[in-house]
Amino acid sequence: MDHGTERDAPPGHRAGPDTVPADPVTGRVPLAVVVVDRDGLVSHWSRGARRLFALSKEEAIGRPAPDLLPVSGVLPEDAEPDGAGHDDSYRSYTAHDGPGPGLESSLDGRLSYPAAGRARLTVRADDRVDVLWWAYPLVGPGPERLLVLAADADGLRRDYADGTDDSAGPAVVERIAPAFALHTDFPGADELARRLPEILPSMSVGESARIVAQVLELGYPVLEFSRHDRVPVTPDWGVPRRAERRARRERAARALAAGEPVPDELRDEAEDLEYAAVRERLEFLNEVSGAIGTSLDLSRTIVEVSRAVVPRFTDVAGTYLREQVVAGEGFPDGVPDTTTMWHRVALEHTDEPGRWDDVVPVGEAMPFPAHTPFFQCMTTGEPVLVPRITEEMGHAIASQFEKRDIRPLITGRSMLLVPLKARTVVLGFMILLRHPERPVFNDMDRVTGAELAARAGLVLDNARMYTHQENVAETLQDSMLPHIPARLAGCDIATRYLPGTLLGRVGGDWFDAVKLPGARTALVVGDVMGHGLNSAAMMGQLRTAVQTMAGLDLPPAQLLRNLDDLAQRLGDTHLATCLYAVYDPIAGELHLANAGHIPPVLVRAEDGASELIDLPTGAPIGVGGVPFESVRVPVAPGDRLVMCTDGLVEVRGEDIGVGLATLCESAAHPAASMDDACDTIIRALGAGGGRKDDVALLMARLTGIEPDAVAEWRLARDPAEVGRARAAVREQLHDWGLPKLVAPAELMVSELVTNAVRHSHARPVALRLVRADTLLCEVDDDDHELPALKSAGPGDETGRGLRVVSTLAREWGASRTGAGKTVWFELTLPARHR
Repeated sequence: MDHGTERDAPPGHRAGPDTVPADPVTGRVPLAVVVVDRDGLVSHWSRGARRLFALSKEEAIGRPAPDLLPVSGVLPEDAEPDGAGHDDSYRSYTAHDGPGPGLESSLDGRLSYPAAGRARLTVRADDRVDVLWWAYPLVGPGPERLLVLAADADGLRRDYADGTDDSAGPAVVERIAPAFALHTDFPGADELARRLPEILPSMSVGESARIVAQVLELGYPVLEFSRHDRVPVTPDWGVPRRAERRARRERAARALAAGEPVPDELRDEAEDLEYAAVRERLEFLNEVSGAIGTSLDLSRTIVEVSRAVVPRFTDVAGTYLREQVVAGEGFPDGVPDTTTMWHRVALEHTDEPGRWDDVVPVGEAMPFPAHTPFFQCMTTGEPVLVPRITEEMGHAIASQFEKRDIRPLITGRSMLLVPLKARTVVLGFMILLRHPERPVFNDMDRVTGAELAARAGLVLDNARMYTHQENVAETLQDSMLPHIPARLAGCDIATRYLPGTLLGRVGGDWFDAVKLPGARTALVVGDVMGHGLNSAAMMGQLRTAVQTMAGLDLPPAQLLRNLDDLAQRLGDTHLATCLYAVYDPIAGELHLANAGHIPPVLVRAEDGASELIDLPTGAPIGVGGVPFESVRVPVAPGDRLVMCTDGLVEVRGEDIGVGLATLCESAAHPAASMDDACDTIIRALGAGGGRKDDVALLMARLTGIEPDAVAEWRLARDPAEVGRARAAVREQLHDWGLPKLVAPAELMVSELVTNAVRHSHARPVALRLVRADTLLCEVDDDDHELPALKSAGPGDETGRGLRVVSTLAREWGASRTGAGKTVWFELTLPARHR
């Protein structure tokens, strides 16, 4: 101990104020405690270290530990220590005893496990000390790296010289265990004291608490001995004893490997070997658990599972999964049978490259016959151990592989089959093979493999369920995303949808383009906040609502108001942003409203300049009770409108203004086509991979409709105007070179104008023809009641007009306007006019 009361010493022991008597069973001896920091310098030097190494604390602190401690290096019998005969110099020479590493291996950080040894230490001149040392690496956030304990071995032998049994002498030291704590003047004393049971596994919690209390109360370190305790490492006492110990351990190992009873005299060695094996297996399983399941990607998880066991546990690892698991389908029910297809999804090995690739390629699917160990593993859900694959078994296995002889790859190897299970259902299995020169798999390996498979099965099942949910959500989203034609009246459209790859591949982003009366087009981009199946379903509901309300020709601000009301009725669990724009190619105008979405970019055809359209932002859909405003923006033919979701421009930790500026710049870049222009934007904003959010992008080139492609007439509320309308249409179609459309157009115009004249109240009837991608005819009146198809009987005088229009027109429809209603129809243009 570092400090205590003076007591009588045993015979032959050097008495002094720091010695205490020792009895044959337990005793206390002086102990040197040294702590080495991560730079290899001494950071703590106890009073016991001062006495044992004859160096003061002031001289030791901050010096390199190898200069002060008994590191290895044989001391010749006739050698003189450096500085011999000089009182102010110090040098230690040691002769390391034992087969393990010397203390210098611990001092320089090469060892991450406890070590121990014995050395002869020369202090100053002629006083030689026989030293026992223990070195314990320290793991933690602090600067300390190593704890070194040292004791005078000669003192130990003298202390036990009075013992009457075989415990005296060197043999005693092999059966003792040091339990220690540091002096309270060391800052890390409490932390190291709490770790006593880690360094001394045989020490109970109560014993640890007693020693710690004693140290804190008395204020000195302690080294206690017990015949029943064991330290993780003990010093060796010479080659003869080392050889004897090695032989005993080898005998115990052979008995354990053969499953034979262990003789009583080898019980201690067998227990040590079993403890070491169990600890190694636990460390291996912990490492595997940390190496697998780093993502929810099924293919990546499969590779992680295979690579985690090669080469430490096995030399070859083949992973097979059921067909439904690979396809990301629902959880497979029932026990596998001989018709179940198993896909080889991974193969890791330590053989020369390419040796397995042609014979058992990854991706192959095959069933397994009932007489094979593979079938036994997947039907029972239990590991199957084959110590050695015989020639006969190798031939039986090889018979499953047509035109491929796998016998050279498997015969003579040890095989362990482990099932990959989740919730009692077998998802797959792993085939583990060891080289013939490696120890065969044993029962402990079987247990280890089963635990490994259980952990891997859980991780694979999580990845499988995630993949299944993503597939469902992706299918749902794909089914709800529109298939927009590349060209609508007065505009060309290109779109991109890129699912996210980090937080979830599927979200609530959408885009749409809806044909409106008057050759107009509604352009929509929206984003339901969140990811997964629920967000995709919510997106589908909102998109359908937008399409329905757009067909009613609601103004943009009113449409967003109605959409917000709908979201409130659907529930308050989701919010969404939405940008709604109506393009009128005849008036050359955009009518826009925004609900919390990022603004669109307008690229001017005249000078190529791009700008963010200044819009009132508005609150997201679902907030409720917030008004929306709209603006009108004039546009020219050739201008481009770019609308996107925030996943394209938003980067975590970066101002969104940077992304918006990049969007403007890339949108203005010249491109050969609309698709090329979209790709340029995607590349510029780095949305090609590694995104954390979905990306929806819609670009519209606003080509407009030339004035000479539009013809309009005002008709009085007089039935005689019906004939004038037919004549005007006939003449205009001949002027446009569309004589084949005259007959059907005249007939349908006659029906619509007749109805309008009959039902209008005060205003004149308006008739308009528009030649765009189709021939559009519109008839407006001031009556708000929309017409409907009716079934007219033989004696009915009305009800046949819309039936004629429905039969002859490519499309037709009716919508309310602020002043009344519009009824329209379209006819397909001849190919040369499109």
